Amino acid sequence: MSAMSLNGARLSLEAKIQRLRGAEHCEPLVQLIESVPALPLISWLASQTLYPRIYWHGRDKEDEVAAIGAAADFLFDDPVSDQQLANVYQHQRDLSSNHNIRYYGGVAFDRDVSGWPEFGRAHFVLPRMELRRSGKDFQLILNLNFEGRDRQTECDAALAALEQLQKPRPLTPPGKVHLLGRSEYPEFPRWKQLVEQVTAGKFNQHTPKVVLSRLSQLEINEPIDPWMVLACWQGRSPSSFQFGFQFSPERTFISCSPERLYRRRQQELFTEALAGTTVRGVSVEEDNQLAQQLLDDSKNSHENQLVRQHIVEHLAPLSSYVGADESPKIFKLPHIQHLHRAIRAQLKPCINDFQLLQALHPTPAVGGLPRDSALSFIRQQEGYNRGWYAGACGYLNKHESEFSVAIRSALIEPGRLNLFAGAGIVTGSDPEAEWQELDNKLATILSILVEL
Repeated sequence: MSAMSLNGARLSLEAKIQRLRGAEHCEPLVQLIESVPALPLISWLASQTLYPRIYWHGRDKEDEVAAIGAAADFLFDDPVSDQQLANVYQHQRDLSSNHNIRYYGGVAFDRDVSGWPEFGRAHFVLPRMELRRSGKDFQLILNLNFEGRDRQTECDAALAALEQLQKPRPLTPPGKVHLLGRSEYPEFPRWKQLVEQVTAGKFNQHTPKVVLSRLSQLEINEPIDPWMVLACWQGRSPSSFQFGFQFSPERTFISCSPERLYRRRQQELFTEALAGTTVRGVSVEEDNQLAQQLLDDSKNSHENQLVRQHIVEHLAPLSSYVGADESPKIFKLPHIQHLHRAIRAQLKPCINDFQLLQALHPTPAVGGLPRDSALSFIRQQEGYNRGWYAGACGYLNKHESEFSVAIRSALIEPGRLNLFAGAGIVTGSDPEAEWQELDNKLATILSILVEL
């Protein structure tokens, strides 16, 4: 079926809503879909007036979504277990037989501490409206939620959302911001102390790896369009996941993360060990030489092997089969390159997404080993609240779910840009070298925002 114009799709959806008013029976969750012509999704998203605004672009480049509004909104500010999250989601699954319905959101890095305002310890949304691209096909999707709601009121709310639909406008032109100040948490002297604590023989015997991170706060006095920043970042990191969550005009969390937490297709699971880092070379020869040095480096190889081993061990009880690359390969990004091992599993029947999140998140690539000991050290010593940085962001669906680890990320607030980077600390880690690694990981986003 050929795609109609955006306005034609809106009119068609309005007619379908009117028919729903008089329908005798329908499921509690209803999804209406119209095909539309190709549209620039980030520009479309930035032009809308409804909140939340959500953007998701898969690393395989085939799946891209811009979503606005909320037909259902689940914010967990208080402590919440994986079982509680699973129960809420299972209830939602039971409301519809439609396999196309998705819930977008994320969970914080550490749900044992309070979350960021609006983001919480976990936050998932069934959008009111989605502009979804699959390959070259574009669809405008409208979700209606009749559970516990008057049908006429919900139809009116859906019509009101359609009436606010805006055409995509060009994004704000990119430009550098003027810095009023910059602060690091922790500062280098404290960072050096932390690295020395983690690498001390007595500590390292029971906790061989801790991923320490740094918050770089940039103070500014001018507004920043987060979607312009994400679009520029996207152009410089095409091999990454790209996503953003803006639950209100006050705060936007954006990320161009290279790391997949997992992708599930029915009972088939894909994940990876991404750990061990070096910079890119200025020539092909130097780039290849640096890659080979990374492959040969015992510290980085050991770090990657620890991550692989942990993931395989935690997937084993949930799976009938787990297979992982024996040797790492090189995963290249614009300014840095990583060691990477692919991991695949065949899940046992009835394993749900929140069991997978419990098993895999946070991975040793962002937390450490053993998990509980490393998280306890981070919680007590790092000195700031990571929130959704190094959390798990993505979407849930009956047949397919995907989450990325939210590294290479930024929280944009009025007057402030919060940038995050981390480094795995193991035996042999050097404080100065690891601090430089943090700078290397921020190089791409900083080159977009400020004059270097």
